[in-house]
Amino acid sequence: MNLIGIDIGGTKCAVILGEMNSDGNIRVIDKRGYSTTNHPTPDQMLPEFLEGIKQILKKYNLSAKEISSLGISCGGPLDSVKGVIMSPPNLPGWNDVHIVDFFEKKFSIPIAIQNDANACALAEWKFGAGRGTKNMIFLTFGTGMGAGLILDGRLYSGTNDNAGEAGHIRLDNFGPVGYGKAGSFEGFCSGGGIAQLARIMAMEKLQMGEKVSYCEDISELESITARKVAESANNGDLLALGVFETCGTYLGKGLSVLIDLLNPECIVIGSIFVRSSHLLLPALEKSLKIESLPLARKVCRILPAQLDEQIGDIASLSVAANNIQ
Repeated sequence: MNLIGIDIGGTKCAVILGEMNSDGNIRVIDKRGYSTTNHPTPDQMLPEFLEGIKQILKKYNLSAKEISSLGISCGGPLDSVKGVIMSPPNLPGWNDVHIVDFFEKKFSIPIAIQNDANACALAEWKFGAGRGTKNMIFLTFGTGMGAGLILDGRLYSGTNDNAGEAGHIRLDNFGPVGYGKAGSFEGFCSGGGIAQLARIMAMEKLQMGEKVSYCEDISELESITARKVAESANNGDLLALGVFETCGTYLGKGLSVLIDLLNPECIVIGSIFVRSSHLLLPALEKSLKIESLPLARKVCRILPAQLDEQIGDIASLSVAANNIQ
């Protein structure tokens, strides 16, 4: 079964040709990449995507009739029922874009769109760490914190596509700002949140005349990134390890809310957790024991995403596959 995926992000996009075999496995055959760092408009990019699809089909001697479905993964907010992209913060100018309608007029095949967290949840559920489960949660844990929910064997997106906005949950009255809220799940558990925590801790040390491995002086505070802090933590720096301990503690608190509320079989976590789970797990597990219900915690596995670098490609193809299944 031939599938087309379109992965739309704030810095890069891709058009992907994939194939799903009779065993339900999926593979990427080819892709065309596009940069969106200069914030091109949808009027510029949609024709680019269309041309990319035509080029891939021509390369493999395929007609549109031989494509079973087209799936689109894009940052929200969006309306998956109407197929409309609604002003994502990382895509300036993409306001009220009727993208499904655009492609339906070009190809007479099933077309669907999901926000990126939902698309990644489908990918990890069907082809990654959550394969074989009935109830699974996927957490992005990258630039931001979002969730995709697989409940009772199907994607759950809520009344108007707003289910899974876990990053907006307030975990403390004070803390790093994420999702427009101080002390939020995203504030403590995201790349931006880790950088904020690291700046606060570094400033305290620098003002006392102490050295900080990931920041030489106060003028460098704004250049602190989660990656820099992780490198220092991996080298044994106590302050950096403290940043990840705080992050892990609040990650455990956030996961406890999800575990107690939804009783999943597993929670699959992407991006930063894949690379730094060893720095987060001790505090996370301690927090889970304190905060979550024992019976629900016992049946829930916390797993790193398996698809990691390929997840954007597989996610859009998973939207296509889910649309016809």
